[in-house]
Amino acid sequence: MRIGNKATPILAFMVVMLLGGGAVQAQTIQFTVRDIALKSGESTEFTDIYLIGLNCKSLLKDTPVVEILDGPPGVTAVVNAAKVVPHGYSCANPVAGGKLVITAKDVQDYSYTRMVLRVTYKTVNGERQYSQELNIALFPPS
Repeated sequence: MRIGNKATPILAFMVVMLLGGGAVQAQTIQFTVRDIALKSGESTEFTDIYLIGLNCKSLLKDTPVVEILDGPPGVTAVVNAAKVVPHGYSCANPVAGGKLVITAKDVQDYSYTRMVLRVTYKTVNGERQYSQELNIALFPPS
């Protein structure tokens, strides 16, 4: 049986996916909401952050770190170390990871701004970085 030239790229893709495409099952920034609103002085626990392999075991060597690449002044983001359960991947046990907390400090005027976050993961396979955008509405104290 002869396979035409059009089928060759498809077969190559399938071989790559079968042999090398399954090393990591899930990285996360699992954002359930992309818009948040905070008053001056408020904080919100925004999402769980983790990185797991196919066996639902953490690939992290340390707590992930977040930095704000673009965003309004007076807003901070931090990842607090925590055990989190990656429910979306049918994992039942907690794994090493963290909770992303966003805080608005000393807001004087209303603003609605796009915010760009970059999370750095220190893994057993080296360092990885992922970014995410979200919209944040800031309100001064009542």
